[in-house]
Amino acid sequence: MASASSEATGPGPAPAHLAPSVARSVKILVVGAFGVGKTTLIGAVSEIPMLSTEETITTASVGVDRARDTKSTTTVAMDFGRVTVGRDIALYLFGTPGQRRFWDLWAGLADGAVGVLVLVDTRHLEESFEVLDQLEEHTRLPLTVVVNEFEGAPRHAPEDVRSALDLPEGTPVVSGDLRERPRAVEALTTLVEHALRRQTEGSAAA
Repeated sequence: MASASSEATGPGPAPAHLAPSVARSVKILVVGAFGVGKTTLIGAVSEIPMLSTEETITTASVGVDRARDTKSTTTVAMDFGRVTVGRDIALYLFGTPGQRRFWDLWAGLADGAVGVLVLVDTRHLEESFEVLDQLEEHTRLPLTVVVNEFEGAPRHAPEDVRSALDLPEGTPVVSGDLRERPRAVEALTTLVEHALRRQTEGSAAA
């Protein structure tokens, strides 16, 4: 697949309407533990105003959710946005809640998706095992792992992250500061290419 279009990687969002060249719509699930940057990624790339269900974190979460000093809000249902990659594919992004008590929503949100973007924070890598277990239980969709490069977080080679998370061979692992639109679009493009390749391989084997 061609690299992301100038509309997707430019300094600002593209027009809210779909370009005439768009011939295919694709649903993508964006998952990860609490505070890994799912809402940030969707907000960085979306061509349309992002639908967000962010709510203020209250004392009710104490002892239930893992604390994050820099987090004052959290997604309680989903985030939704859209971005065009290449010239002909529109991605509809569905971001999941990060807290474990909301993970039952994932199965419904995954319905109709072609792939899963899994966000990881290397400062809390152990939390990603639970995320991957949840995905394995509810879906067999192709996935790409994205290491969100938070300030001060340790940096690791992709093969080391793949080994640490015990990912299947061939699972793409990329990294970048997901506040930056080009890095976020690059991660999504990697997932779409991987998912389409898996579809092609499956069709050839049938």
